[in-house]
Amino acid sequence: MFFAQYYLDCLSQASYMIADEATGRAVVVDPRRDVSEYLADAEAHGFTVVGVVNTHFHADFVAGHLEMAARTGAWIGYGRRAETEYPIRRLAEGERIVLGDVALEIMETPGHTPESISVLVYEHADDSVPYGVLTGDALFIGDVGRPDLLASVGVTAETLGAMLHDSVQNKLMSLPDEVRVFPAHGAGSACGKNLSTEKQSTIGEQRATNYACAPMSQDDFVALVTAGQSAAPGYFAYDADLNRRERELFDPAAAPRPLSIEEFAARRGLGAVVVDARDPQEFAAGHLAGAVNVPADGRFAEQAGTVLAPEAELLVVAPQNREEEIVTRLARIGFDRVAGYLRGPDDALAAMTDEVVRASRLTAAQLRTALASDEPPVVVDVRTCGERSANGVIEGALAIALGELPRRLDEIPTDRPLVLHCAGGHRSSIAASLLRHHGFTDVSDVLGGYAAWSLLNTSATV
Repeated sequence: MFFAQYYLDCLSQASYMIADEATGRAVVVDPRRDVSEYLADAEAHGFTVVGVVNTHFHADFVAGHLEMAARTGAWIGYGRRAETEYPIRRLAEGERIVLGDVALEIMETPGHTPESISVLVYEHADDSVPYGVLTGDALFIGDVGRPDLLASVGVTAETLGAMLHDSVQNKLMSLPDEVRVFPAHGAGSACGKNLSTEKQSTIGEQRATNYACAPMSQDDFVALVTAGQSAAPGYFAYDADLNRRERELFDPAAAPRPLSIEEFAARRGLGAVVVDARDPQEFAAGHLAGAVNVPADGRFAEQAGTVLAPEAELLVVAPQNREEEIVTRLARIGFDRVAGYLRGPDDALAAMTDEVVRASRLTAAQLRTALASDEPPVVVDVRTCGERSANGVIEGALAIALGELPRRLDEIPTDRPLVLHCAGGHRSSIAASLLRHHGFTDVSDVLGGYAAWSLLNTSATV
């Protein structure tokens, strides 16, 4: 058996290829949209990809099932409850996909979504114990998939939570302890709240250590797994819907082109949004007025999808020679309306000095001084509720997590200076740039975030 995990750090997303080396038949599970890595591996090993399985309709990225099928002729498989605009193979409980001696078996595990499935992997078709189970978003390492993402389409967290209780406690926990667990996501994903940094585990380890795998009633389970979930990024509903649809294929060879300064300025003048992927300090030193800062070195795609609208035309300012990378990372979440990018951003910005502005960033000490003044600023905390509970807060701060900020702009005062902070200064730069983009004028963020504030105030009390 050939078994490979492909892990994409910026989306905390895992996909898999399983093949029978004797027959050369392979299946890819939960592929991302840029499929060249899977195809290169298949070619290198002499495999033919015969099927593509999505464990569910992903919300955090656009899956690469259509791209894989177009390049290989493979069928596309989903759980039997799935409804799509393109032809699919409906996979039901107990169904086997035989690749040779290697075999896959479907286990229906709804709860994160109604159509969710897990895939049992058998190294030998007659093995009594599976080699492993690909759990999709039903079971993570240290957590389970959140059941509250589909409220917008009329499926309640309580309904899905009841399904998830059965899937986890009665189905997945019925597997032998030695079965390896391979989830679709790891730490950092917004598809759960307590995901581990580990890339694989076993059923036995999860039975012993995962809070949601301990025996409990359905009511207790639902209450536990729905509590404390952070706001889902705004693009999740868009991607979940897009994954059901017949859509344009991603073609890396047709990437947006570099624009001249004049072309870039013209598109910007017509309303295109500038997304600036440089480091927050570099962005603060000088950027185009109205640009939204989403740093490349981080969870770029997820954060871009949080603060940008999928229907917006985008213009990219990126670190030198990373422009095509940024375009690909936007495409992974279905943000395809990229008009182009600036080649050589430093020289380009130097030639556009009339449009370049600086961003205010305060030290923790400067914030403390400002808060003690006669006209203190409004502090906006863009961390998640879990971070605030675990680490503390600045007294009087307005709590609006970054994931909630685009839809809660009307709650932010316009008649006082604003100072935004996160944990370390990355998300606050994104949030502050978003407010400026929407017309807020006196906006700063805190260098070092709450960590710097906490250190300053701890030192002051020693």
